[in-house]
Amino acid sequence: MSFYDSSLPPVLREDAAALGAAVAGSVLLPGDPGYDDECAVFNLNHELAPAVIVVAESVADVQAAVAFGAGQHRPVLVKTTGHQMVGTAHGAVVIATRRMNEVVIDPVARTARVGAGVMWSDVIPEAAKAGLAPLNGSNPTVGVAGYTLGGGLSPTLGRSQGYAADHVRSLEVVTADGELRHVDGRSEPDLFWALRGGKGNFGVVTALELDLFPVPYLYGGGIYFPGERMADVLRAWTAWYPGTPETMVSSFAVLRQPPVPEVPEPLRGTFVVTLRFAYNGTAEDGERLIAPLRTVAPAVLDTVRDMPYTETASIHNEPTEPVPYYERGIMLREFPTEAQDKLVELVGPDSDTTLAIAELRALGGAWDREPTVPNAVATRGLPYSLLGVAAGPLPEEPQLKESVAALLDGMQPWQGDRRLVNNLAPDEATDAAAIYGAERYERLAAIKKTYDPANMFRINHNVAPAA
Repeated sequence: MSFYDSSLPPVLREDAAALGAAVAGSVLLPGDPGYDDECAVFNLNHELAPAVIVVAESVADVQAAVAFGAGQHRPVLVKTTGHQMVGTAHGAVVIATRRMNEVVIDPVARTARVGAGVMWSDVIPEAAKAGLAPLNGSNPTVGVAGYTLGGGLSPTLGRSQGYAADHVRSLEVVTADGELRHVDGRSEPDLFWALRGGKGNFGVVTALELDLFPVPYLYGGGIYFPGERMADVLRAWTAWYPGTPETMVSSFAVLRQPPVPEVPEPLRGTFVVTLRFAYNGTAEDGERLIAPLRTVAPAVLDTVRDMPYTETASIHNEPTEPVPYYERGIMLREFPTEAQDKLVELVGPDSDTTLAIAELRALGGAWDREPTVPNAVATRGLPYSLLGVAAGPLPEEPQLKESVAALLDGMQPWQGDRRLVNNLAPDEATDAAAIYGAERYERLAAIKKTYDPANMFRINHNVAPAA
């Protein structure tokens, strides 16, 4: 049983003042100037209301915040950009890491050392100066630490290189006892295994050292087709993908675009399906590879081109400003003809779905291979990731959840037995044992007991300490 209680009373101002004297950054209570700004997260339907926020500037600030949380028996939550939040953090200490944004590129070792508050938009241009690229996500405003600790499913290089978590060389982490630990495969192998895939369950990661790859250009983009041709496009893509090399990453998405200025013409207010591509090779070879798909149906828009790696966010073209939404994902263990037909029925032209996005990412390749130093990522061997996104304000959340559930429940006959933690909804926070599978979860829980026996880091998709 954890002694951290989210029904704790407010933090006393004199206690906050003592904490403020111990840190170089800011300490904010509800009502203080800047508190609401630091509570803001990417999903406008999610609110944070912690007892105190520490806007950390250094490792020492993080240690002070963790010690404060321990002393007051409060849970501790780490926030970078807040793309994925669980709970309101009521009664908690929130450590905002945005000021810890140092990026150091080593072009010889092909590594990046990044601070806890770094986003992919900070890393990609710095790495590109040396002709290098990270295993970044589809949205440049996602925090590097949270994405990587949750596995990291890169839509640009992942099929040939694996999960982002597979390419973490070392981490610095403040654990629940306030200790700063340098963690790698030799120094603390169990914690190194658990952190890479176990998300934020084991401490506050203050820095990561990541592999970079010599990829200055990609042949990538999207081909958008009329939504009425969904069945033809889906079947052609599903048959095509297995025959492509690991240097080709691709996904399929159904988009119902709102009629707003942020959506460019000719996609504004339309129902389309899109094939996305990221090919690490020559434009000539890439064009030859995707040529059969260009003939499936007339394109509404074709943005596939040879591009510098710095422009790869345009492949998925996701929002970079906060929006209200609900999303949830599952993995598929197979995608036979029956499953393809069902997906068309659920979100195709004759459906009544209100989903903004239904995305199917094809995996395989290095995503299925265990890295040289194994980690806790649970989804190897599952060939597809399916994500549903419904957009709308908080009063509509019941309907948003219903829309996503209709998709994922409808595809349940082909669902895999594990899930990618980065694609989970807040209300799946109690499902960690199902996410990881029994054997992996048992090991995570044992490591949790060693490093966080009171479950200080529990406002997440929580791994509880072993009994």
